[in-house]
Amino acid sequence: SQISKKQPLFSITKSLHTALSGINELVDAEMESLIADLQTLIRQPSVSAKKQGLVECANLVAKIMRKAGINSEVLYLDDKNIPPIVYGELKSKSNPNKTILFYNHYDVQPEEPVELWENEPFSGKVEGNYVFGRGSADDKGELITRIKAVEYCLKKTGDVPCNVKFMVEGEEEVGSVHVEQYLNRYNNRLSCNGVIWEFGYVDAEDRPIISLGMKGLLYVELIAKGPVRDAHSSLAVLIENPAWRLISALNTMRDQTGKILIKDWYKEVRPFTEQELSVIASEPFDVEEFKKEYGISKFVADTKGTDIKKALVGMPTCNIAGFNSGYIGEGAKTVLPSQAMVKIDFRLVPDMVPERQLERLKNHLREHGFSDIEVKLIHGEAAARTPISDPFVRQVEQAAKETCGSAIISVSSAGTGPMYSFAKMLKAPCISIGSTYMFARIHSPNEFARIDLLNKMTKCIGRVMEKFAS
Repeated sequence: SQISKKQPLFSITKSLHTALSGINELVDAEMESLIADLQTLIRQPSVSAKKQGLVECANLVAKIMRKAGINSEVLYLDDKNIPPIVYGELKSKSNPNKTILFYNHYDVQPEEPVELWENEPFSGKVEGNYVFGRGSADDKGELITRIKAVEYCLKKTGDVPCNVKFMVEGEEEVGSVHVEQYLNRYNNRLSCNGVIWEFGYVDAEDRPIISLGMKGLLYVELIAKGPVRDAHSSLAVLIENPAWRLISALNTMRDQTGKILIKDWYKEVRPFTEQELSVIASEPFDVEEFKKEYGISKFVADTKGTDIKKALVGMPTCNIAGFNSGYIGEGAKTVLPSQAMVKIDFRLVPDMVPERQLERLKNHLREHGFSDIEVKLIHGEAAARTPISDPFVRQVEQAAKETCGSAIISVSSAGTGPMYSFAKMLKAPCISIGSTYMFARIHSPNEFARIDLLNKMTKCIGRVMEKFAS
């Protein structure tokens, strides 16, 4: 199946297109191999929050890549305690002038609470159309579809439609702390013309959602301190409870409609363009299915219509992610805690700068009489958004429609990732498309990947490479 180097480029492209059309049959025939590789990855715990199994999983990913015919290396920064990245590369004989980069991650969320899993969290158990296990969808399932798409291209044609690169990191679930250092250190190796992002959702009607951006993030801890040790709660008439202190501070930061009350918080928010507003208005969103899935009866501020979709893709948030103070065990313990801590994640949108928003938060607390509350920065990430007019968007959309029947363009994901760093340092458009069913319980017990969607997306990724090369 090797293509002769003497053929003209048009003939090579035409021959490759014909061969790629036959990849679908190969994907169908080799699904057992795809599932087996995914199970192998799931069964290797790789929890970045616990620093568990990361190097082992990186080496495993590199091994699977090499088995697929992709040249791969495990790369480190100077500090070997920092989880490595897996770098993969395959050069195209037919089109060496265009390069696509697949960005993924091999780390996963902690499995807790373990007691809510119906199977072992790292079992990779197959039941019917489902593969269960932590990482099955986020993000090992997505990674396998991309590796396999490249493998099947090689098997069918002896080539890939364009140069292919992989960057697979091990800290995405803890904020991609060192991703900019990796992008800087290995910038030449990672240079590309377009990036396919680490994930992509599929909606309840099996339509891929092609996301063109990611929200940013400011994650902080607020800590209030009271007496030097826990006290008897009868002393609450004299000693201020730090939990109440935090609650009072939180009430100054956000109102009941979700509006953030910190001065100038929205000052730099980039307004939607007319084209973005048109896309948002046309994007389907099943309100009742969403409410049913999460067991809710209404949205914040009773949001309705197009405002629901605008909020998801382009509105900042202030969310309490965790609150810890005092006694939380069974039964009663009459205690006045010595300390209270709250974790808050603020979702940011273009062109909000995390460092500037952090200073606004600190100023707000000082101006409202809460200068005693400690503000601890956990992570900051700017938002990114690829323009709808970029040709890469149409190429991915066409590939999705040809393999999945339909597709949805979304201005941005509601979630966060280091897309801003990639766009800034690689100067390439970034687009999310993938196989993750939108209710696949990612970050929750009983996470799963759907086998039919893994099949479709493997075919789709092959078509994305073809469209991108042309």
